[in-house]
Amino acid sequence: MSQSQLLRQEPTPTYVGFDPGRDKCGLALATPTEIWAHEVVASDRALALVQHWQRTYGIRQVIMGNQTTSQHWLQTLQAHLPADVGIHQVDERNSTLVARDRYWQLFPPRGVQKFIPHGLRLPPRPIDDIVAIVLLERHCGHQLCLKSYN
Repeated sequence: MSQSQLLRQEPTPTYVGFDPGRDKCGLALATPTEIWAHEVVASDRALALVQHWQRTYGIRQVIMGNQTTSQHWLQTLQAHLPADVGIHQVDERNSTLVARDRYWQLFPPRGVQKFIPHGLRLPPRPIDDIVAIVLLERHCGHQLCLKSYN
């Protein structure tokens, strides 16, 4: 492989953000700078998606919240992921409130939504995946951008 090809290679995602929950979980797949994918899934599908991302991309770290059901999920992930995948817990307090604002940064309001005052605007869907992004950003210490597929 030539040096120019090496320089043009994209980094592969190495992180999974994980917002654990009883009924649904938020997941985000990211490099240290970009969000490649994010999803809200039923709790019974969360492990399968993390395992799929691990097999596909060789995930090195799972960054998860430390509140609701986190101990159950920590044990489950440790039991079902390769031993070299690090699992780190970050402070999840206020992450849902932060995620509401972050949603509108990632997906600016359009149409009538633009005229609703910021404090009254609610995302039109569950935002557990955005919480997972917030947890990743807390771990990394900076905001991540959405990957552009141009």
